[in-house]
Amino acid sequence: MNVLWIYAHPEPRSLGGALRDEGVRTLRELGAEVRESDLYAMKWKPVVDADDFGSAAGEERLIVGATSKDAYHSGELSDDILAEHEKLAWADTVIFQFPLWWYGMPAILKGWFDRVFVKGFAYGVRHPDGHTLRYGEGALAGKRAMVLLTAGAPDATIGPRGVNGEINDLLFPLQHGTLWYAGMSVLPPLTVCGADRVSPEQYADAAEALRERLRTLSTRDPIPFRRQNDGDYDEDLVLRDHLAPGRGGIGVHTA
Repeated sequence: MNVLWIYAHPEPRSLGGALRDEGVRTLRELGAEVRESDLYAMKWKPVVDADDFGSAAGEERLIVGATSKDAYHSGELSDDILAEHEKLAWADTVIFQFPLWWYGMPAILKGWFDRVFVKGFAYGVRHPDGHTLRYGEGALAGKRAMVLLTAGAPDATIGPRGVNGEINDLLFPLQHGTLWYAGMSVLPPLTVCGADRVSPEQYADAAEALRERLRTLSTRDPIPFRRQNDGDYDEDLVLRDHLAPGRGGIGVHTA
């Protein structure tokens, strides 16, 4: 198994850093090949600009839609983006690890998605018959993804009735709107709460939970998101009336 670990935390000596080290070590002990993208250590540029698409016509390309399929396939993307594409092509499974900041991911990771998940690579991919491949289909179909999250909030506060909202609702834009949209099968997330006050005993429990999740990366059932093109949605991409009748919101998109 080939695993790409995307790590977005500014402090390697943090709880997140310790979990990353534990996770990478565990995977290698299990016989997996592991590659890493430590975004802060790489000094990853998080902002899309004209330099991403070739210097000669960069400004023009950015204005007219530089993230085009033609730009991707012509190799005119910048070297750092192409390097991440190569890692993603190599990987069977991708771990996305980050601290929960203001209900979302750090800006550096959002910038990684903005620059790496370009049109023609992660979206805007079409089947030969012309329909768009997304939500379970596309260039990244067949790959698995899992979110490893650290949060300062107590566990109960991100439960179904917690003040911060249920964790899968908080992660819906990433897990459904980004990873599943691009075709990746998304495993349930692993969240470590109370990250700013973890005791040695709590850390041992978190590390063991992580090891168990990594042992089952290839066998655990993914979140059963509905596929766009399997008939659950009508021609306007609205869930058909007989599915989850009388309900609305995020939950209806999980079978």
